[in-house]
Amino acid sequence: QLQASGGGLVQAGGSLRVSCVASGRTVGGFTVGWFRQAPGKEREFVAVDFRSQGRITYADSVKGRFTISRDRAKKTVDLQMNQLKPEDTAIYYCAASDSLIWSTRTTPSAYGYWGQGTLVTVSS
Repeated sequence: QLQASGGGLVQAGGSLRVSCVASGRTVGGFTVGWFRQAPGKEREFVAVDFRSQGRITYADSVKGRFTISRDRAKKTVDLQMNQLKPEDTAIYYCAASDSLIWSTRTTPSAYGYWGQGTLVTVSS
């Protein structure tokens, strides 16, 4: 079970940090990704840390603004979001997999574990 937290309302240009924690187990060796879904749109890939190997990929739309990282002490996977834009408004989901392959890392259906999502709203 994954749980995402840290969403909220922020003005454009501001920052937020969302976190993902697993209950009952660790996701230390898992691939953990962040996805988002805006109203009326499909869920889209945001960032992924592949198997905790430091192999990180970002969507072009967030590259240079967002950073995915693991806090091993807290056992969380965080997404630091800077220079937020109104188009970043969405529900943010974390997802994990212990079996997906590199080529599917940005595909939502490749992940077997999902959190409930946390809402991020960026006002203009």
